[in-house]
Amino acid sequence: MISRSRPSTGPGSPWDGEFARYFGERAHSLRSTAFLLCGDWHQAEDLTQAALLKLYLAWPKLSRHDALDAYARKVVLRTFLAEHRRSRWKRERLTDAPPELPAEPAASDQDELVRQALAVLAPKQRAVLVLRYFEDLSVEETAKALGCSTGTVKSQTSRGLATLRNRLGPHYGALTFSARTEGR
Repeated sequence: MISRSRPSTGPGSPWDGEFARYFGERAHSLRSTAFLLCGDWHQAEDLTQAALLKLYLAWPKLSRHDALDAYARKVVLRTFLAEHRRSRWKRERLTDAPPELPAEPAASDQDELVRQALAVLAPKQRAVLVLRYFEDLSVEETAKALGCSTGTVKSQTSRGLATLRNRLGPHYGALTFSARTEGR
């Protein structure tokens, strides 16, 4: 998907308009995916920005623009997993009280319950469930996005769903998640 030629990057590049169109069409969807992975809108925004920066830098080398959505989703996933691995060594420290009140849309109790349950999952299990059930990818597409085998996807899905069932109890079967359809 990436060619070997390296055209110049930076403001005023010939592909800026094309990237800007892609950004306008897909940034919201990528942010929703990032939110499902991390459970925090501010962190999701940071993940999306980092992923889109990486995509912009790789843009002139991309040879197949028909597969950009899968590539962009993979960049978001890998950025999330890399950030999670580095989280122990980050200089920033999370506190109980944010410096300001977040300007997030109000979530329903059901959405909050699902997000809290997703937050207890291991990052790979969370990524598999987000891709399988919120992004509606097949087992094979999920395995390709994560760079693992289909067996790993199946086992991580099984373990993640078991954890959700235990965490959510009798409410598990009646839940749906509406963050992607509410225009967030």
